[in-house]
Amino acid sequence: MNMDRTKMLAIANKITKNTLMETLEIEYIDVGEDFLVATMPVTSKVHQPMGLLHGGATVALAESVGSAASHLLIDNESYEVRGIEITSNHIKSVSKGKVIATASVLHKGKTTHLWKIEVRDEQENLVSFCKLTNIVLPKKK
Repeated sequence: MNMDRTKMLAIANKITKNTLMETLEIEYIDVGEDFLVATMPVTSKVHQPMGLLHGGATVALAESVGSAASHLLIDNESYEVRGIEITSNHIKSVSKGKVIATASVLHKGKTTHLWKIEVRDEQENLVSFCKLTNIVLPKKK
């Protein structure tokens, strides 16, 4: 990670235009050598019929932050990232406010990255615990 934090976050947030991340209002807010943090508002747009945060929206947040984090670890000119497995345990319900997802690298290999993603509410209660495996592939020329 040779770029400054502000520039990296600006780039990460800019490339979400016209994507699921924009639809879900996911915003990248902090970055470091081995982590990335994003937020998502909890509104009726991401509720399931019972008025609670939909597990699928939570998983979309987790995969978005974990995949973006892998991009920070690779040469994006030569390689690309694909998520190959994600698991999620939903622990606590949320109906309003926002959730904060922190992706922390567990394994940074040449071809795979393993991320631990904790999704927490604004009071720092654990909402979901996710694990994401990404594969790093050479770009087709």
